[in-house]
Amino acid sequence: MGLVPVVDQKSGFCYGVIRAIKQAETYLKDNNQLKSLGSIVHNKLEVERLHSIGIEVIGHIELEQSKNTTLLIRAHGEPPSTYETAKKNNLKVIDCTCPVVLKLQERLKKGYEEIKPENGTIVIFGKKNHAEVNGLLGQVNGDAIVVENKQDLEVIDYTHPITIFSQTTKDPSAFSEIVAEIKKKAKEAGLPSDKLTTHNTICKQVSSRHPNLREFSASNDVILFVSGKESSNGKVLFETCKSTNPRSYKIERESDILSEWFNPGEKVGICGATSTPTWQLEKTAQYIKSL
Repeated sequence: MGLVPVVDQKSGFCYGVIRAIKQAETYLKDNNQLKSLGSIVHNKLEVERLHSIGIEVIGHIELEQSKNTTLLIRAHGEPPSTYETAKKNNLKVIDCTCPVVLKLQERLKKGYEEIKPENGTIVIFGKKNHAEVNGLLGQVNGDAIVVENKQDLEVIDYTHPITIFSQTTKDPSAFSEIVAEIKKKAKEAGLPSDKLTTHNTICKQVSSRHPNLREFSASNDVILFVSGKESSNGKVLFETCKSTNPRSYKIERESDILSEWFNPGEKVGICGATSTPTWQLEKTAQYIKSL
């Protein structure tokens, strides 16, 4: 078909994921196996690769039963209870919590300590039950409200102070909309403006991908967005592509690609989530060349 693949050089793993994978690979040079609490990255093919070099993914139930071994905590972070269990079970911890997430955990805890004496509310804009969000909730003993959309805002008490944070991988424009709606409701309830505090805690590296992907999507005829089905960041970034270029398709692997998506000689933009490895983007490009 003479298709021209173009790989987005700004797509691929974010710093936190790169750091976690490097630390895991370094450990496995001298050891046969490493337990990871949850998948290091939400990408099935990369998880399979990591499994092949010795990474065993476990959940919190298996964590309770693991003793005298080494545990990797991934970039998403964990609540304090996880570290307590690790200490109790004599586990050596390789802590790969992303520095951006770690800073957010600290800010959230501080914000909670400041607002609680006034019977205030901590609001986290994020995906319910997401690993990062669970880690954040653990910093405040679960005493926070997680909102995914405007419907979730009804349960907030707008008569007392409110402090808002965001999961690090959310869409900046969606966060702005949520904040605007909270401000509106707080004003209607008579809450003084200085009693509502907003912290834009979205990772700068992630937020910069939105304008980049809009530009990238507009400059190519067809977009192939490579991402694992479990990646929440992938869902958000794909919508950015789709809103700019209707001929955007989300795939997990090359076998998902249909030749009917393309016309001869078209430019095919290949991009992905912060959980998509560069090797997978390059492999997709090679496949497009072969069509």
